[in-house]
Amino acid sequence: MVEQTATAPVSATPDATAAQAAPATPAAQAAQAAGHRGMPEKRVAIARAARTVFGREGFTRTSVDAIAAEAGVSKRTIYNHFADKEQLFQSVILEGASTVAATQAKIADRHLRKIVDLRGDLIDFGLDRVGSLTTFAEHWALVRTIEAEALHIRPAVLEAWQEAGPRETHRVLTHWMTEFADRGLLLVPDPDEAARHLNLLTFIAVAQPTFYGAIPMPAERIAEVVASGVTAFLKVYRATGATT
Repeated sequence: MVEQTATAPVSATPDATAAQAAPATPAAQAAQAAGHRGMPEKRVAIARAARTVFGREGFTRTSVDAIAAEAGVSKRTIYNHFADKEQLFQSVILEGASTVAATQAKIADRHLRKIVDLRGDLIDFGLDRVGSLTTFAEHWALVRTIEAEALHIRPAVLEAWQEAGPRETHRVLTHWMTEFADRGLLLVPDPDEAARHLNLLTFIAVAQPTFYGAIPMPAERIAEVVASGVTAFLKVYRATGATT
């Protein structure tokens, strides 16, 4: 599983269809708009359509014709902007990965720069990270596609996606583990390993059973999972005598 944020829970209602059909939040729209700034209008439309179709049909089954129909452009227009289906797929997964990673870095800075209550701040941070499963639902649909069809996607494409998204997020978490050790809040022999443990116990503990938000989990259960994960993490890493 991979890691990769906003403030909404995976599902606040039992209606999965409604949750998946909900429009992107202003935060998600702003992040996507930033990525699109300066791009030709048709290229933006193609990328938007590609995210939708790839997320719905997968990489192998998606045709350029289907993306063209979704975007309301000709097939020739797509080839004016992208060499082939693979390049288009790589473009949209890298854009999504970069946007989510950048958003998570901002959330980490907001919650972790000034610690008042270590456990409470880590829980709030974890809940905000889990919120990305809803806020960036189209991106996580592409992640499901990547995991399901990894054998049909060139290693170079997978490598580029890993570097832009999951590894970048992991680097940010590793930075904060080092910061907490320096502040005397945690005992962290290996910041890289500690970052991996925090991710597994909080974000992945929700993302995996929900298939990245495809299957709703009640907000109350999400809160329990994240809080339990933070408690387990602190039992291993909390510094003796830490007061926050």
